[in-house]
Amino acid sequence: MTLECNRTVVEVFTETCSQFADSPAFTCLGHTLTFRDIDNLSGRFAAYLQHNTNLKPGDRIAVQLPNVLQYPVAVFGALRAGMIVVNTNPLYTASELKHQLNDSGAKALVVLANVAGAATEVVPETGVEQVIVTELADLHPPLKSLLINSVVKYIKKMVPPFNFTNSCSFKSVIKAGSAELTPHQASPDDVAVLQYTGGTTGVAKGAMLTHRNLVANMLQVNQQMGDVFRQNQDIFVAPLPLYHIYAYTIHCMCAFSLGNENLLIPNPRDIPGFAKALKGVPFTCFVGLNTLFNALCRNDDFRALDFSHMRLSSSGGMALTHHAAKQWEEVTGTPVCEGYGLTETSPVVCINPRYGIRLGTVGLPVPETAVKVIDETGADLALGEAGELCVKGPQVMKGYWNRDDATRESIDSDGWLKTGDIATIDADGYVKIVDRKKDMINVSGFKVFPNEVEDALAEHPDIVEAAVVGVADEESGELVKAFVVSTNPSLSEKEVREFARQSLTAYKVPSSVEFRDELPKTNVGKVLRRELK
Repeated sequence: MTLECNRTVVEVFTETCSQFADSPAFTCLGHTLTFRDIDNLSGRFAAYLQHNTNLKPGDRIAVQLPNVLQYPVAVFGALRAGMIVVNTNPLYTASELKHQLNDSGAKALVVLANVAGAATEVVPETGVEQVIVTELADLHPPLKSLLINSVVKYIKKMVPPFNFTNSCSFKSVIKAGSAELTPHQASPDDVAVLQYTGGTTGVAKGAMLTHRNLVANMLQVNQQMGDVFRQNQDIFVAPLPLYHIYAYTIHCMCAFSLGNENLLIPNPRDIPGFAKALKGVPFTCFVGLNTLFNALCRNDDFRALDFSHMRLSSSGGMALTHHAAKQWEEVTGTPVCEGYGLTETSPVVCINPRYGIRLGTVGLPVPETAVKVIDETGADLALGEAGELCVKGPQVMKGYWNRDDATRESIDSDGWLKTGDIATIDADGYVKIVDRKKDMINVSGFKVFPNEVEDALAEHPDIVEAAVVGVADEESGELVKAFVVSTNPSLSEKEVREFARQSLTAYKVPSSVEFRDELPKTNVGKVLRRELK
């Protein structure tokens, strides 16, 4: 079946809001916005950008928000006005934010007051002409909004001082955006989102994701999950940040386009608060990743929830360990469908079908997606052989923003994207990600993939998390080093290594073990091996 991806994100949005107008679309902190509400509010936001700023179609607007109701309003509003959305991590340092604003050429910034301190430092050194500041509960009913925002600001003191010479409040924008919106007719091949990637391995680059890329990936995922995703019946739990492309595509494209409700979790690291937000909610789909599954399964309040309505658990963003998958199924009664993707593919490449899960694999390629593995010379490898995974399909990005050389290095003349991931493909088409090409450890000529060692260590009952890196060694070239978070303070390095020997070949067993209270992670929860190294 050919995917009809000649529509824009805005066209999908408009059709969806018309079809499901009175159904709940997004819920956060106890307040729900319907599709009609999202339509009206994003229209006001778009009208403000058109009539009250100097922004023109094609200009970039950075959105620096966690999972709050303002996020879909701002993003859909910006797209309706013809702008390019620059998804921006609220936890960025001042220098990281400055790089992204300048690299993208952003002319406007939407920022949560709680994290506006970094923006205050750097906005004068960027091309940002307009800052729109929002507080946590700005889209809640007036009295509740006042209460929540006051508690956050004055009692919890979670809003640091900030000062912009060119700012206005989100509430004033919605109020002022009463002028009629002039619909912008975008092309499917226009850039919709600049999604920055590569920050954990080098200078972040902006992947240009077009309307066609995003709509194609939405259709691919919805078709692949057609036996599970229902129309206008599901409640998706959304703890992963919407500014991350995995969560954006699942919640703002896939679930949204089917008329389903998304339950937004602003701070998934607050596990007790997370469990409380789920209490009494008949959620059906849960989108998470390995570290979050582990943390939730250790919480008594979460374990006591009613999971009887749950139909699907999906994992992405990092490798899913066997231990986390088994524990999650024991607690929730639902197996995890692990998938795989990357920013440059909008992002989904593969998904395990709900009724054909093969633990340890990332499943089958989504429709109209070709995959292959190649060796270091670029030659195609046979089934079962490990090599660099390459992807081709309508979801592959247009290229990197203002980086033609990097684009040519990543995408060949035939449209194949080199992922930088080592993978195997079996005879049935299932793909297994062995590891990141750059993370592979070379011990005396033998390849050691960190994922395999981490998965083995995670089976230990006292180990909560493990990360593995290669460290230089004069004799072997590299040795395996493990960083471990344990619930047992008396667990010794010797015991960890002995446990690893039970399932790993000698050269894969960590030569040293370092115990940590926690591992460095991105805001999505992916372990930063580079920092450990």
